[in-house]
Amino acid sequence: MSDRIFGGFGLALAIFYIWAASIIKDSFMVDVVGPRAFPYIVGTVLALTSIYFIARPDEEPKWPILRDMAEILFATAVMVLYALLLSDVGFVISTTFATAYLTWRLGTQPLWSLLVGLLTAVGIYVVFHLILGLALAEGPLGF
Repeated sequence: MSDRIFGGFGLALAIFYIWAASIIKDSFMVDVVGPRAFPYIVGTVLALTSIYFIARPDEEPKWPILRDMAEILFATAVMVLYALLLSDVGFVISTTFATAYLTWRLGTQPLWSLLVGLLTAVGIYVVFHLILGLALAEGPLGF
């Protein structure tokens, strides 16, 4: 039953997405495919996969117990806090702590989690900011 509900929501979203794509206005510089081609493709793929979930659902899943749901909620809270604090704290610091928490909850030892978080944040910063020149959130320390 839950697959069919999921498929129904996905199908409704696909219909809305395709409708929203249909009202995109053409700009004065139109290429061969136009601005609606990619949203139509995404909406069609979403619709087809949703129909599959409706037509061929799996047996009912075993839902997580309350403790596991709390883990999911805490991980979600960490990601929300990460998004909220990113511009104030900076990319490297906030990414370090978010990654450290998530890897710790996945079973890594706390010290290794902190090291993985730091290496991940610095690695992404080097590649995207220093090498590719993309702007990342700068905190009080400038990175």
